[in-house]
Amino acid sequence: MSDGTAIAGGDLLRLELAAELDTMRDAGTLKTIQTLRSPQGPEVELRGRGRAIVLSSNDYLGLAARPEVIAAGHEALDAYGAGTASVRFICGLFEPHLALEADLARFLGTESALTYTSCWNANHAVLDALCDAETEVFSDALNHASIIDAIRLARPAAKSIYPHSDLAVLEGALAASTARRKLVVTDGVFSMEGDLARLPELVDLCRAHGAVLIVDDSHGLGVLGKHGAGTAEHFGLTDVVDITTGTLGKALGGGAGGFVAGAGTLCEVLEQRSRLQLFSNGLAPTVAASSRRALGLLAEDPGLVDTLRANVATFRRLLGERDLEPLPGDSAIVPLIVGETSVAIEASRRLLDEGVFVTGFGFPVVPEGTARIRAQISAAHTEDQLTRAADALAAALR
Repeated sequence: MSDGTAIAGGDLLRLELAAELDTMRDAGTLKTIQTLRSPQGPEVELRGRGRAIVLSSNDYLGLAARPEVIAAGHEALDAYGAGTASVRFICGLFEPHLALEADLARFLGTESALTYTSCWNANHAVLDALCDAETEVFSDALNHASIIDAIRLARPAAKSIYPHSDLAVLEGALAASTARRKLVVTDGVFSMEGDLARLPELVDLCRAHGAVLIVDDSHGLGVLGKHGAGTAEHFGLTDVVDITTGTLGKALGGGAGGFVAGAGTLCEVLEQRSRLQLFSNGLAPTVAASSRRALGLLAEDPGLVDTLRANVATFRRLLGERDLEPLPGDSAIVPLIVGETSVAIEASRRLLDEGVFVTGFGFPVVPEGTARIRAQISAAHTEDQLTRAADALAAALR
C-alpha cells in the first residue's frame, strides 16, 4: 500500500475478486443460481419463487423423478452403501457398475463401455489415453468446453480446430496431416446451437484419411434415433462410430456420471491407465443403479422418444405463432438468439417472474453478440405448460 503497510495475499485476492463481481453486476451479466425444493421435472418448486415451468433442464425424457429410478437408487444404497471409498483397481467395483456398463454397451451397439463420474472426465480420459507425440486432434470450433479442455490437457503433437461443421476445412487439414494417429472429435448435438454433427460425411472423411472418430453424444442419447440410442442411430451409423462418450445425467436422469463406449481393447486400456480411473473414485453405486434403471425404462419404452419429439414440434409451432424464430434443429434444444449477454440475463429474470425457469446464456459460454435463451424440452411437458412458456417468452422478448 502507498503508506508502506503490507496487505496479505489472501486479502488482496478477495478485493480483486470482489471488484470482478462488481463489474459483472454493473454490466448486468452476474448469474443468479436458483435453489430447487422439489425433484427435477417439467415444473419445480423454487425457494422464494414458488412453482415454475422448467425449460432449462436436461431431463429430456422426464426420468429424473420416475419412481422406478428412485427406487433402484434406494435399493442400491441399502445393498452397497453410499460410495465406493476408493478407485476400482484398489478397492474394486460394485455389481451395479458392471451391470450398467454391460447395458450401455448393449444399448449403443458397442463391444464395451466404461463409466466415469462425469462425461467431462470421460472426454478427458479418452483423449489423454490416446494422445501421444505422434497424434493430431481435429476438433469442431463449437465443441463442448470439456473437449476443449481435454485436448489442452492431453497435449497431442498437433491440434486443428476447424470452423463449425466446415468439413471442407477439416478434409484439407486431414489431408495435410503427417501424424501417425489422427483423432476427429465432435459433439453429436451441439449444446448451444441444438444442431447435429454432419456424421455421415465425418465417417467418410475419417475412413478416407485413416482417422478415429470420437463423438460426445451427451445431448443425443435418449433424444435421437428410433430407440433413443443417439446421433449415430439417427443417421443409421450405430456400428460405425469408433468411440462414443456420453452422460448419465441428462436424458438418463440417473443423477450424474459419464461413460466411454467402444472397442473392448479401448475400455481395457482406459481401465488400466486412464488417470481419471486410477486416481478418481467411481460412480456411487446408487447412481449406477438408478442410471441403469433409467436406461432400462428407455429400452422398454422407446415411445418416450416419440413423445419428446412431438413436444419439441409443438413448442416450435407455438413459438412460430408468436413470431419468435429459434435456431433450426432436430434435437430437444431450442435456442432463441437475443444478442447481448445482459439482454439474455434480463429476459431470463423476467421469465422467472412469470413462472418460467429458463436460463440466458452469454459470453464466455457463447461468443460475444450471440447471447441466447436456450429452451430444452422434455417428454414430461404438457401442451398447457409449453403454451404458457411460449406466451411468457413472447412477452419477455418483446
